[in-house]
Amino acid sequence: MQAHSAPIDFLPILFQVIVALGFVVTTLVATHFLGPKRKTADKLETFEAGIKVVGNARSPFSIKYFVVAILFVLFDVEVIFMYPWAVNFRELGMNGMIEMFIFMGTLLLGFIYVLKKKVLDWN
Repeated sequence: MQAHSAPIDFLPILFQVIVALGFVVTTLVATHFLGPKRKTADKLETFEAGIKVVGNARSPFSIKYFVVAILFVLFDVEVIFMYPWAVNFRELGMNGMIEMFIFMGTLLLGFIYVLKKKVLDWN
C-alpha cells in the first residue's frame, strides 16, 4: 500500500530552497555593496585571450568548420557505445553481434548521407 504525502513532509525541501536562495541573494548583494568600484577604460574594454579587438564580431564567416566539429563529436560519441559491447562480446552472443551490426549499419548510413550531401568538401 502506498503512503500519501502530507504537505508537512515537503517542509524540509522548502526550507532548503529558501536557505539556498537566501544565500545566493545575500552573497550577490554583499559583493555588490562591499566590492571595489573602480571602472577604468582597460576594465571596460573587451578582452579575449590577450588579443586586442579588431573589427566587428558580427562579420559573417563559413560554418563548415563547426559542422565538421559537430560531426566529429557525433561519430566520436557513437564509438564510445562500442566499448561496452566489446567488453561483453562473449556474453552477448549472436544477438549482441546482430545488434552491433544494426548499430554500425545505422552509423554507416549516416556517414554515407554526410558524404552525399558533400558536407566534408571544403571547396
